[in-house]
Amino acid sequence: MLIEGLYTVENFVKEDSAVKATIKIYKEHDIFKGHFPGNPVMPGVCMIQIIKELTEKATGKPLFLSVSSNIKFMAIINPEKNDILQLTLAITEIEGAYKVKNTTFFEDTLALKLSATFKIVE
Repeated sequence: MLIEGLYTVENFVKEDSAVKATIKIYKEHDIFKGHFPGNPVMPGVCMIQIIKELTEKATGKPLFLSVSSNIKFMAIINPEKNDILQLTLAITEIEGAYKVKNTTFFEDTLALKLSATFKIVE
């Protein structure tokens, strides 16, 4: 985990090429003191890192982001109000990489949609 103590994986289910995961964000993490004081918001780059880490867990391979063809932040993730996130990843293996389509929700709110390619680190 790149950012220690930011989140924990509460549930992780892999079925074929799909992953469903539930994570808990720790609102006390230092990252929220600067982003933003008094009004914490989950940084988008942290969400992308979490998706990469869940993809690594699913594939068992070290990865890096090579292409992000579509990233849409649909709602602000405030860890004081929405500390539980549900992520769904559709993972397709291609030569030397994985294409990932992700949706991230808190409660019934769509917070993030992502389509990206993660290359395998060799």
